[in-house]
Amino acid sequence: STGSIGRQTLEVVEQLPVRVAALTAGQNVERMAEQCRRFRPQLAVMGTEEAAQRLREALAGEKIEIRSGMDGLIAAAEHPLADTVVTAVVGMLGLRPTLAAIRAGKRIGLANKETLVCAGELVMAEAEKYHAEIVPVDSEHSAIFQCLMGCHDKKEIKRLILTCSGGPFFGMTRAQLETVTKADALKHPNWKMGAKITVDCATLMNKGLEVIEAMRLYRLPPEQVDVVIHRQSIVHSMVEFTDGAVMAQMGSPDMRLPIQLALTYPERIPSPVERLDLLSCGPLTFSAPDTENFPCLALARDCAKAGGTACPAMNGANEEAVAMFLNDKIGFYDIYRLVNAAVPQVPFIADPTLEQILEADRLAREAVRANS
Repeated sequence: STGSIGRQTLEVVEQLPVRVAALTAGQNVERMAEQCRRFRPQLAVMGTEEAAQRLREALAGEKIEIRSGMDGLIAAAEHPLADTVVTAVVGMLGLRPTLAAIRAGKRIGLANKETLVCAGELVMAEAEKYHAEIVPVDSEHSAIFQCLMGCHDKKEIKRLILTCSGGPFFGMTRAQLETVTKADALKHPNWKMGAKITVDCATLMNKGLEVIEAMRLYRLPPEQVDVVIHRQSIVHSMVEFTDGAVMAQMGSPDMRLPIQLALTYPERIPSPVERLDLLSCGPLTFSAPDTENFPCLALARDCAKAGGTACPAMNGANEEAVAMFLNDKIGFYDIYRLVNAAVPQVPFIADPTLEQILEADRLAREAVRANS
């Protein structure tokens, strides 16, 4: 709740007649304490016991249960008073709590794409088994979700078209990209997001992850999921149907809109989001992604076609490499080099269990550290 999506979710919640049952965070005790005083959750969870103890001291006298670590995250996901769980934890860390929420029959407002990238088939099967509704929060997948609201049969879908801003380095050559810095990578032209996803947007890995996520959410092969560069981030994604009709969802680039929809679906209610003015937003342009200079997208597509442990291996390697880049240990292009080298080093399993998915993630991270 202290990260980008979490803070925006709480902004939305303040406009809605809903209660907050539980909040979770990493290490930001000060912000979590402020949120707890404001939203009065029954449960607050920190990433470590040391941070949890600091929160207990900050909230002395408050009637709020405070826990830590993975057990705490799972307790929050399963909280008996919650009917909707917004999963905004970054990375592979979100997989177990999301599965716990699904098995508890919650509605999932899914903002953690790695859950579906790494274990999409398992997650969707569990959602079907436990009748847990998944409503995507990513702007692109929320757009597709909205475009498909009137679709009666999956056979009507020709393809999904994910739009991509192109990130801060759109149009740059390989030579130019060799010298970009962390500060450059964190300057997204349209969206305000966390550091990890912003770097993924710069490499186009984020769009590769979204291709896999779309395949899992809508049970489609990779050949039916396309990507187009749309610099303005006004068209959030599109669906082409078999008769040639194309439906697009448009709006201002503001994450509060898909977050609110995930909380209120199937109803729509007024929101604080700035309205889209078609007369002032300028021309809307579309172009093909540059996979030669931004090869992470093509790598993700290859892993999507392979399936199995290729996807969690790629995701784990990417998380590790991006963390190293953000800590100034490697260069921008080293992200692709390390991920590309790590994936084939992880033994491939076509139909992995949850434990094998987690092991593929671990081995991929080890490979990145060894190869760096």
